[in-house]
Amino acid sequence: MNRKEDGGQAIIELALALPMMVLLVFGVIEFGSALNHTMVLTAAAREGARVAGALANGGGPLGCGSGQSPNAATVDPAVVAAVERVLTASGTQISLADVSEIRIYKSTLSGAETTGAVNQWTYALNAGPLIGGERLDFAEQSNTWTACVRNNVTPADSVGITVRYLYRSRTPLRYFMPFTAINLSATTVMTLNATR
Repeated sequence: MNRKEDGGQAIIELALALPMMVLLVFGVIEFGSALNHTMVLTAAAREGARVAGALANGGGPLGCGSGQSPNAATVDPAVVAAVERVLTASGTQISLADVSEIRIYKSTLSGAETTGAVNQWTYALNAGPLIGGERLDFAEQSNTWTACVRNNVTPADSVGITVRYLYRSRTPLRYFMPFTAINLSATTVMTLNATR
């Protein structure tokens, strides 16, 4: 073998390896970005569940009658505001418009949604209720588990928070993949704080 043949072989190997290396690098970047978004969604669901557990039914005697649970109407908006704060924290790169829904539900023992006890919130820029002087970017679509019927005495209800998000590919790899978006979701379940 002579040097001329070795040089030709090296060029061919480089020409074959370079695209594979570029795909590998972009794949790692894309995977890291999707993992980062998943961690943010998990933190948002956890914060929403923490707030939901702490606020329970809005305070006061249980029930939806006059004088009962006086702050019940602000419980779910406060939960959604907590989720939104985490999603929009600096550096998250989460687009609220790609959050398909936030679900607040009464959890079964296995963590699943209880049929007929799910409140759904969807993205609507500045169309939500006013919380802390700012409009939420999520509006309530259904409210079948009102805060004033939540049980925070032993055995207390458990609240589940699910955040669903459409992750969109961020690297040039999206031009070569058969899919450019992936549905991600995160769920956290916590017991409502017991009345003291």
